[in-house]
Amino acid sequence: MTESEIELKAIAALTALRGGVGADYVSDLLGEVIPTQFLVPDTEDAAEVGLAVLNQLSEPLSALIKGFVLAFETVADAYDQTDPETSTEAILQALALGIARNSD
Repeated sequence: MTESEIELKAIAALTALRGGVGADYVSDLLGEVIPTQFLVPDTEDAAEVGLAVLNQLSEPLSALIKGFVLAFETVADAYDQTDPETSTEAILQALALGIARNSD
């Protein structure tokens, strides 16, 4: 799966959630980007095997995160252009404070 296809999966997942689609469907959709098979070096060095698997996981996960960030930035920019009473930054700060309070 290409980086663009993975980014589209992230956007599709967000769109589906906002559209009321079940979380199981969204989870399956996002699960499609995770490799089901890995190429590992023929070695007894566990660190080398772990690094090979990590590298193969990091590319699709990075693309997924990039898709989420791209979607957020696009929606936030559109929201901010409506001249809202509360800016995107203020909403994010309030969210962060709420999470910090609840983590104690």
